[in-house]
Amino acid sequence: MDLLRMEWRDVGFLHWPVEPSVIAPTLPDGLTVDTKDGQAWLGVVPFEMADIRPRGSPIGRSFGELNLRTYVTDGETPGVYFYNLDADDRLSVVLARRLFELPYYRASMRLWRSDEGVRFRSRRTDDRAPSADFDATYGPVDGAEPHRPAPQSLESFLVSRYRFYVADDAGTIYYADIGHDPWPLQEGRAMVRENDLFVANGFDRPPGDPVVYYSPGIDVTAGRLRRP
Repeated sequence: MDLLRMEWRDVGFLHWPVEPSVIAPTLPDGLTVDTKDGQAWLGVVPFEMADIRPRGSPIGRSFGELNLRTYVTDGETPGVYFYNLDADDRLSVVLARRLFELPYYRASMRLWRSDEGVRFRSRRTDDRAPSADFDATYGPVDGAEPHRPAPQSLESFLVSRYRFYVADDAGTIYYADIGHDPWPLQEGRAMVRENDLFVANGFDRPPGDPVVYYSPGIDVTAGRLRRP
């Protein structure tokens, strides 16, 4: 049964390729690196979490969110593994940690929309993790038409994920399933002015420019946390 309903709006997918050996030591026992053509990926994903609410509730909350993630499998089902999820909503940070064991941290965020794209700025204010600032403008490439990622494509590998995994302090693995239609995706562009998320999570900044996709948004449901 769905636990939460929400909308993800103005989603920027900024991805850098990295060697699997960079990711493997950071994962809990029971999860392994998921790769595409032998390559692992680190993704920075800014967006607006809109109208998030428990199932049946007529009232929702909206706020900015920013995460650093990679891609994993438990041997059977691929999914997302989060290193951090920063959010501009104190109550949601508390509930997400309690309900999903997710590494949510409080941050001050601003999001502007203009003809130049989406300007997203974040400054972590949570003292449970190292400081992390982020500042970027992103959006679709001019003339890029929305499309659904083709099966087996890099686009599909990076965005068509319907499960996330977490581990508690004892190292026990849990997962929750995510439901949504296929992403309406566009070729994207991004100007990254500041990005401390790699350093804050113990990574060197990957070289080169990111692979960028943009989505105007999608409706999402999230289920309860379960043991594999």
